[in-house]
Amino acid sequence: MNNCGKYEDNLNLIGPIIREKRKEKGISLETLSNQLLLHNVNIPVTSLHRMENNQRTIRDYEICAIAVVLNIDVQDLLNPIVEKFKKSE
Repeated sequence: MNNCGKYEDNLNLIGPIIREKRKEKGISLETLSNQLLLHNVNIPVTSLHRMENNQRTIRDYEICAIAVVLNIDVQDLLNPIVEKFKKSE
């Protein structure tokens, strides 16, 4: 078994959901990065881009900080993933 930390060839599933929520709020990657810094979470714009494109793993505290900056509940980011797994049962 090859377990390289990927699921369906992605390093995360939440990235596209973050991008969708960020765009709904009209927030640029640069603004998101700057706002995260105010919460002592340093994610450069290039890393945010990679996260949104499933090319970088995302830490739990990063998910929480992103939800705070976007003014949404963490569940808004996680529910689509949970539903995906429920459908695959």
